[in-house]
Amino acid sequence: MTSSVLWTPVAAAFNNSGLARFAVQNGFDPHDYETLHRWSIGEKGAFWRAVWDFAGIIGEPGAVAFRADPSAPMTGSAFFPAAGLNLAENLLRGDDAALAIVEADETGHFRRYSRGELRAMVARTAHGLKAAGVERGDRVGGILPNRIEALAALLATLSIGAVWSSCSPDFGVSAILDRLGQIGPKVLFAAPRYRYAGRNHAIEGRLAEIVAGIPELTTLVICGDHAVSPPSGISCIGFEAFGKAGGLTFERVPFAHPAYVLYTSGTTGAPKAIVHSTGGVLLQHVKEHLLHGDVRPGDVMSWYTNTAWMMYHWLISGLACDAAVVLYDGAPILKSAGGLDPSPLWRVAERAGVTHFGTSPKYLATLADEDYAPGARHDLSALRSLLSAGAPVSPGQFDWVYEKVKRDMIFASISGGTEIIGCFLLGSPLHPVRRGHLTVKGLGLAVAVMDDRNAPVIAAQGDLVCTEPFPSMPLTFWGECGDERYHATYFAARREIWTHGDIAEMTVHGSAIVHGRSDTTLKPGGVRIGTAEIYAACEKFPEIDCLVFGAPVTGDEEILLCLKLKEGRELTADLAQRIRKHIREQASPRHVPHRIHAVTAIPYTLSGKRVEGAARTVIEGKMVKNLGSLANPEALDEYRRLDRSQAA
Repeated sequence: MTSSVLWTPVAAAFNNSGLARFAVQNGFDPHDYETLHRWSIGEKGAFWRAVWDFAGIIGEPGAVAFRADPSAPMTGSAFFPAAGLNLAENLLRGDDAALAIVEADETGHFRRYSRGELRAMVARTAHGLKAAGVERGDRVGGILPNRIEALAALLATLSIGAVWSSCSPDFGVSAILDRLGQIGPKVLFAAPRYRYAGRNHAIEGRLAEIVAGIPELTTLVICGDHAVSPPSGISCIGFEAFGKAGGLTFERVPFAHPAYVLYTSGTTGAPKAIVHSTGGVLLQHVKEHLLHGDVRPGDVMSWYTNTAWMMYHWLISGLACDAAVVLYDGAPILKSAGGLDPSPLWRVAERAGVTHFGTSPKYLATLADEDYAPGARHDLSALRSLLSAGAPVSPGQFDWVYEKVKRDMIFASISGGTEIIGCFLLGSPLHPVRRGHLTVKGLGLAVAVMDDRNAPVIAAQGDLVCTEPFPSMPLTFWGECGDERYHATYFAARREIWTHGDIAEMTVHGSAIVHGRSDTTLKPGGVRIGTAEIYAACEKFPEIDCLVFGAPVTGDEEILLCLKLKEGRELTADLAQRIRKHIREQASPRHVPHRIHAVTAIPYTLSGKRVEGAARTVIEGKMVKNLGSLANPEALDEYRRLDRSQAA
């Protein structure tokens, strides 16, 4: 396999980076990552205790860092079984005067908050939660935009040992009740209105339905100056009046105490409510930030996300590394008189001095389509790392990043998921960035690719797995039979081996390529291929957005490529021929679609991911089980009517 190197670390990184210093402190050569990685999975207790010490975790680790269970090595083992710590205490560390938060939005609002200001807001909110009867282990929910109030509510919840879970305010009633309704929050923080893409959106009516649908709810805290009329028996109070000023205390809890409940997309059924542990979240995130991301005190981190996506929780853990984080509320790209304005996030990055900028392949593709070169338009001198998650990054996007954003920086395509609230594959300050590759396996994670024989393979596609336990594995799925559902999801295919659901490939360089989700894998002629290569080939055609999936035919499967064309363009025989030719040349003849259809919309989840599985479901004449998880469920109606005779 060939690959082009687009960036190489400078010599100083092998002395000054967090990863290099960690390696040396534990007796390893920073140039020998493979040995360091083998130690991190072979001596789990020693490695994770070293991470605890390197990060300066606040709390008591206990005498034992790892307790193995030979009968259930993955699901029965435990990390730091006698530890006591608080996640919020670690995120709120540092001097009062130090910068904690940059709050910005699409209107141009920009405000800085010190750590002292954030702590005061959290203390007041925590007092309000206690007065509302919230105790250790109770659930608190949020339906909030990405502003300081959401973060204060989250941290206040964690500070008293309660459990936080959130939904974005653009979710519909059913989508929110499918999530928060599972866990029964006692207190709900909500914003009756939010702004997105230049429009104000009022959701007071939805809130009333949501509150009525959560019988455990006792208190509604309103963020904003708009009134809501909750059902009788529900206390309703404004965020500014909730609680009172006072000291901030932290309830130390066990390492495995629940901290967050996050949710899967739910397109194949009710969203799975994934319970994440206090210690697992903290250790996984500080390891990724300090070692793989080389986050330093005083850095400024941003990620375009809503408050429901795991990347929000990942981002705010930067506070535990003495970095500041950017909370951006609104659309990343706005409409203007001249067309689209892709500048909002970059203007904030320039003004805030962002060092680590997080985004998605879809956003990068839109910038390329608009011929927007951030590096030429903005002062990005502070930027040291650009990261992307949510889908595979195509090789061409790697080229674009280094041509149009910045050359002297790390570009890290990272891959993990809500299930592990972190990354299996990610970047490194000590490794070259290779075109189209995810740079390294995460330390402490026994990542491999296995074939159908359950044998690890190199330079061949297979299932992405993890063969040893790690701290950020879920505690369970919330609700009845949660353990059974959790085990059935990740351990049914291979006993006591985590099977993640991605089709990937480990390379001879120690890097990896992710080819797509296994549940959307194409199998024409019985040969399994990923969708990522087709999407990457289609990027050459900026006039299209697309969805590719397999549809059953007698005894086989055929590949369908659906194209949403830009206004004024149409699907001609010539365009279809050029697309097929390019896919054949860039991927293989097996990747060439049998049918190409023009559609008016591409279905996406609420978190912005394509939903190939839902399209296949309706093509087969079946019903999608959870339309509330889709941002545009009406788009599927068109797919039900796709006619073979109208395909190009």
